[in-house]
Amino acid sequence: MQAAHRLDTTFAALAHPARRAILARLASGEASVTELAEPFAMSQPAISKHLKVLERAGLVSRGRDAQRRPRRLEVQPLADATEWLERYRRFWERRFRRLDALLDELKSSTKKPGGRR
Repeated sequence: MQAAHRLDTTFAALAHPARRAILARLASGEASVTELAEPFAMSQPAISKHLKVLERAGLVSRGRDAQRRPRRLEVQPLADATEWLERYRRFWERRFRRLDALLDELKSSTKKPGGRR
């Protein structure tokens, strides 16, 4: 059940475009709240709320650099979500390959000699 709760928390955190943008920014390196707030038309407290959601999901951690508290991306929750999604991708790939094979078989069986249908 713990793994399911972590996935729920991860996907809930990823549901908001501002949080996804924050993660994209952190993918290029750690940043302060002020730096993370720059590209957004929202207040620093609003960014801080989004960061709390990301921290609860384990997607972001807080460092300490003198007075500065830079945030950094934590990749494990994303890796877990990717692994979960990958199982479904493989499932649907198998299904589509079977459908392609069936469609090819149906095309072949409906063709008449001489190239006509």
